[in-house]
Amino acid sequence: MVDRAVHSGMRSFIPALAFLLTASATADEFPLPPPESDVIGETITTPADAQDTLLDVARRYGLGYEEITNANPGIDPWLPGAGTPVVVPKQRLLPRAPRAGIVINLPEHRLYWFPPAVAGKPPVVWTFPVSIGKMDWNTPLGRTTIVSKAKDAPWIPPKSVREEHEKRGEPLPPIVPGGPDNPMGRYKMALGIPGGAYLIHGTNRPAGIGMQVTHGCMRLYPEDIEALYGMVPIGTPVTIVNQPYKWGWHQGELLIEVHPALQEDAVAPSTLTDLTRLIVEATAASPLAIDWIGAERIWREARGIPMPVAAQTPQTAALPPAD
Repeated sequence: MVDRAVHSGMRSFIPALAFLLTASATADEFPLPPPESDVIGETITTPADAQDTLLDVARRYGLGYEEITNANPGIDPWLPGAGTPVVVPKQRLLPRAPRAGIVINLPEHRLYWFPPAVAGKPPVVWTFPVSIGKMDWNTPLGRTTIVSKAKDAPWIPPKSVREEHEKRGEPLPPIVPGGPDNPMGRYKMALGIPGGAYLIHGTNRPAGIGMQVTHGCMRLYPEDIEALYGMVPIGTPVTIVNQPYKWGWHQGELLIEVHPALQEDAVAPSTLTDLTRLIVEATAASPLAIDWIGAERIWREARGIPMPVAAQTPQTAALPPAD
């Protein structure tokens, strides 16, 4: 896991490093697994080039900052070094939500798009890294829809956002013209959430993708929002969930995938009771022999990589560890 104090300090350097991200983001399309399976993709390892940062590797493989750093504890994000093996966490469990429309799992910093089935073609799911609302500007949970779409629209920053930028010495004009230099990017899709202007949009600072840094909106790489904008119609359902701990099945194995909690939830750290509750929920229909030592390690490391904790064979479950 990334130390939160170090992580916060790094954020101030990220805008200055945006120029390093020259590779195009790679949106991922996967076959939609059958209902009894929850896994898409595959985790791989790649050597870093001499000039790479972990952010470069992340964008090259369609990942965000949190995903790449959590998967590679101990590696310097800014200078991993030529030839350093970098884990690329491309395998993931689908969130426990309807496989329809857009699903956004906030702790995972990831958006899933389940397009309507096309006759004669197998169903698919697309997935993209996103930035989400920071503490005090939380992205709301629940269900809504895409209510409007716009390209190259001007941005009228809210007073609170302008005041925040003033304090940082980065004043904003009352109206920011549309185009590639707009902080909202070139494409935006508005959500029908009452009480606020919540959007899925692009950015002119892609280095911050995959972090909890926005004013409540969901921000994508420029290439990703362009692709998503072209696929998603107005009226599309959107489900926003908070699932730092996921479980699912793959080829008869039970897997869990653990991400660090959101900033606002980290004040009350999770415990082994939460881990036990997760596995009890997963095995409610069939008791299993659980590798509790391995499950606890996965829980504490929170690397965001699905890992097996039991095979799907009916047995008497081992006792969970004491909290």
